[in-house]
Amino acid sequence: MSIKSTFHIFISAIGYLAMFLLGATSGIIHPACYAYIGAIMPLFFACVYLYVAANLRCFGTATILNGFLFVVGLLTGEADATFIVGIILLTAFAEIIRFLYSYDTLKGVRWSFVPFSFSFFAYTAHWWTDTEGSLAAAVEEMPAGYDELMKTVIDNIPVLIVVLILTIPVAILGMRIAEKLLKKQAAKFKE
Repeated sequence: MSIKSTFHIFISAIGYLAMFLLGATSGIIHPACYAYIGAIMPLFFACVYLYVAANLRCFGTATILNGFLFVVGLLTGEADATFIVGIILLTAFAEIIRFLYSYDTLKGVRWSFVPFSFSFFAYTAHWWTDTEGSLAAAVEEMPAGYDELMKTVIDNIPVLIVVLILTIPVAILGMRIAEKLLKKQAAKFKE
């Protein structure tokens, strides 16, 4: 891999982190934004994922992107146990799928992106795995009454299930859009 490719992958990882941060700050609007924005994040993640996969047609696309998040999360204190386990499992699934479909196929990129697209939910999952701690943090960090809005979102499990299911077609659509936007990168793969 050339220095230029390494630089482009690093810049892509920074862009991926920036998208993650934008998603994380969406909770300022309403707690539902923070809880459910993960369903539309694949529309943005897809271009980064396809770009990195085209520059790194071997093991590592999901590992580099989520690994960068993982390290930043550890350094900033944002990586709780749920995030750590979730990001490791989603990354492993993406890498295994890409390996099984072959690193030089577009099919491998498409299908490996599906588990990768759930990465934002690994970050927000603490609301459901540590509800008390999350509500306590909301009381300290957010405006008065935010914790009550947040509790309503956390308790609405049926909506969470629907949002998680909807993430799959959004991920597929996101990758198709990325293929149209990044034709040169998509053309590097066999169908």
